[in-house]
Amino acid sequence: MRHKGNTNPPGRIKIMTAFSRLMAQKDFHSITTAEIAGNAAVTEGLIYKYFKDKKDLLYQVLNQHFLEFQAKIQDRIAHAPSCIEQIGILIFSSLESYIENRVFSRILLLEVRNSLAFFDSGAYEMVREYSRTLLEIIETGIRNGELKPDVDAVILRKVILGAIEHACLGEIIFDKELDIERMSTGIAKIVFNGVKA
Repeated sequence: MRHKGNTNPPGRIKIMTAFSRLMAQKDFHSITTAEIAGNAAVTEGLIYKYFKDKKDLLYQVLNQHFLEFQAKIQDRIAHAPSCIEQIGILIFSSLESYIENRVFSRILLLEVRNSLAFFDSGAYEMVREYSRTLLEIIETGIRNGELKPDVDAVILRKVILGAIEHACLGEIIFDKELDIERMSTGIAKIVFNGVKA
């Protein structure tokens, strides 16, 4: 069940907010719908009015997170004139989002990818949109001569996305600090300048 447009009833918002708070304190599997309802100050039945089950609630909360993240990315890259700058912004913004939203990051990096249902969800469609945004930036850079004409855009996208996730995975798992500026600059420098002397 996906709610489109601006239809977001107060009860649904309360449920999603309560669930997000609980996810910051507990493991997903240990949270009950009764607990969510109690924290949201709604009836348990209202949860099933808006969500098929607890996993659907999780995916819709993730979807909302991705919608906000994608909007931030689009706003930031709109002011960058070059492909190189846009990719740098995307790398920085991605690391920033992973570190600032550690609950969602743990869910995305460690939990939901083990479920086939995730790949049919709106949240996964937003992940794909984010990935397409990066691919479009790379392809534009190749067309306008900022990137080499023989660059494989799909492989470069995989390299960048893999670097972003690996750069912050340990910090997210072990709740460590990350110098986002240093890491994002380092990734961009290696991607665009290489390491060969």
